Amino acid sequence: MLRLAALALCLVALPAAANEAQIRKVLEKKLGAVRIEGVAPAPVSGLWEVRYRTPNGVQVVYTDAAANHVIQGRIYDLQNDRDLTDERLRKLNAIRFDSLPLDLAVKVTRGSGKRVLAMFSDPYCPACRQFEGVLAQLEDVTVYVFMYPVIRPENADHSRAVWCSPDRSKAWLELAAAPQPKVPDAGAACPNPVDKVLALGRRLAVNSTPTLFLANGERLNGGLAARELRELLDQVAAAAPATER
Repeated sequence: MLRLAALALCLVALPAAANEAQIRKVLEKKLGAVRIEGVAPAPVSGLWEVRYRTPNGVQVVYTDAAANHVIQGRIYDLQNDRDLTDERLRKLNAIRFDSLPLDLAVKVTRGSGKRVLAMFSDPYCPACRQFEGVLAQLEDVTVYVFMYPVIRPENADHSRAVWCSPDRSKAWLELAAAPQPKVPDAGAACPNPVDKVLALGRRLAVNSTPTLFLANGERLNGGLAARELRELLDQVAAAAPATER
């Protein structure tokens, strides 16, 4: 019986291996000679997820078992109102949150600050400025802001002046969240981490702002509505080990 069971497992595994080999062979050429990092069953029966790396991080496409067709897009679970592709990409591009050098970030705390996220943001990025309005609606949150002046690099000294200000949080919000940016009076001559943050962002392939990292390390490119972000922060907090709470 044990031998029969082992043989059955081998017979089940063989088609999966053959599918992966065929998918890799076909798609590595079709996707522009990218390196495929993995092939796995997709959330929809009959489809396979193909993971590959780009300068913007890990991406996915979907294909059939013989790699005759490729689907570029997202899989939505309509019954549960979930973007399964987005959830998957957040996990695939996750980092260790405790690997972030938080001492290089401006710390903005609201309420108890018990919910945590990190954000790479440019004070002159329109999407970032809009997202600051979303963050203002959250309660009990700590945001570690990595100032990432890439949209208007000629104004990088404004971010440096934030760091040189006696109240960095206040200076950041006045520059990045006010209806009209208020440049700090502190000047930009003090030792500041802006150049280090720019190098950090390049290492992490931060190619758009805002880019967020949740406390579990998952990455989000772009902002969210307040309700969605609040739900995500709550989910991450609920899933954290008791020793981290």
